[in-house]
Amino acid sequence: MKDILEQLETRREAARMGGGQKRIDAQHARGKLTARERVDLLLDEGSFEEFDMFVTHRCTDFGMEQQKPAGDGVVTGWGTINGRLVYLFSQDFTVFGGSLSETHAQKICKIMDMAIQNGAPVIGINDSGGARIQEGVASLAGYAEVFQRNIEASGVIPQISVIMGPCAGGAVYSPAMTDFIFMVKDSSYMFVTGPDVVKTVTNEVVTAEELGGASTHTRKSSVADAAFENDVEALAEVRRLVDLLPANNREKPPVRPFFDDPERIEPSLDTLVPENANTPYDMKELILKLADEGDFYEIQENFAKNIVTGFIRIEGRSVGVVANQPMVLAGCLDIDSSRKAARFVRFCDAFEIPILTLVDVPGFLPGTSQEFGGVIKHGAKLLFAYGEATVPMVTVITRKAYGGAYDVMASKHLRSDFNYAWPTAEVAVMGAKGATEIIHRADLGDADKIAKHTADYEARFANPFVAAERGFIDEVIQPRTTRKRVARAFASLRNKKVVTPWKKHDNIPL
Repeated sequence: MKDILEQLETRREAARMGGGQKRIDAQHARGKLTARERVDLLLDEGSFEEFDMFVTHRCTDFGMEQQKPAGDGVVTGWGTINGRLVYLFSQDFTVFGGSLSETHAQKICKIMDMAIQNGAPVIGINDSGGARIQEGVASLAGYAEVFQRNIEASGVIPQISVIMGPCAGGAVYSPAMTDFIFMVKDSSYMFVTGPDVVKTVTNEVVTAEELGGASTHTRKSSVADAAFENDVEALAEVRRLVDLLPANNREKPPVRPFFDDPERIEPSLDTLVPENANTPYDMKELILKLADEGDFYEIQENFAKNIVTGFIRIEGRSVGVVANQPMVLAGCLDIDSSRKAARFVRFCDAFEIPILTLVDVPGFLPGTSQEFGGVIKHGAKLLFAYGEATVPMVTVITRKAYGGAYDVMASKHLRSDFNYAWPTAEVAVMGAKGATEIIHRADLGDADKIAKHTADYEARFANPFVAAERGFIDEVIQPRTTRKRVARAFASLRNKKVVTPWKKHDNIPL
């Protein structure tokens, strides 16, 4: 018996070493942690239960039968984050460059199946050179099996991808179908074809960092939701995110202890909106003052900054926030901001996270580049996302709510439950100047008449009361009481139920 136990421990030790000490040292030299070190950092101490430690590949071509390291380049299993169950896989770059083989894929599929069956989030730590070339189509089949599970899990359990090294070719499509993607600056890359192939095919010379680095994907492409300085920070932020999310689509997000009075009054909000309607202000200031303990977890902070998305807690409960940002493009909606917000709204709706919408929007961004880029269809994505959402929704209009953008931003007409407005709110088809020039085109040559017409229009529409008279605004509130009113609104909506017509699925304007 003693010999068998020693043999077990010897095998385990060999499996834990992955590709060997030399390759582990090379991984550390790049500023990267090993697959197992990442798992230990991500999960609660001592909670990890590993699956398939001794699995090896089955390839016999190109001399591969001579090298059969245990685990086959991926660590899989389950554990807890702040006591809550999660499943995960962590690719091991020290074993065949983390490349995906048939058995490597089977290990990932096994824990994804278990995550779906048991209703727990799945976290994928990606650090892989792509498909294992020696296995040919078997490797490609493995990718497709993983993709199918990503699709089945979508909207059922939260899926989080952490890119901690290269992620190329078919490997990028699994993270692309997950709910959140985090990257590490200067050490993680995502691209369908690498710089060498790009140069060969298109003759463009580009570095890996320019083509698919963290800065590219957080600022330009919107593929990634955030980028962090190193592996340790990225994993800490994943823990923080998981704590805000429900385990699956049939459970509510966790309720955490809070030490912030829900009825807290913020007198500074009375002067947040400037006297001049064209002067910007920072909408994040409002978000922080509404949140429990001023804690805001922002999603896609560096992309489409004219709209802000992220999570706060109110009375210890997770709330998704979508807010126009007057500091950027005056808070206009455009292609990028519509896409960004629509995806976030759909995620919140899928996982029963209430949505708070803070509105200061002068309209959609005009211009040929927007029209040629399909702003109509992209704007419709956000409209569709809000219109199909059945979670509790509270909307606060702080200043401008003009034109179609007023409708799109969780208006009463899209089934928002509580629609509040500050006294500074202006709900109208367009701004006073533009409206006056259209209505009173005959008086355009007379500056005094135009000034009077503009003043008349502002007196009529540059306030929230016309909308309130029609019931489109439920209440005009004092800015200082916003946290109290929003907290009470969400508290009253905790048992909200909406019955919608049966459908196989909708056809969102993609």
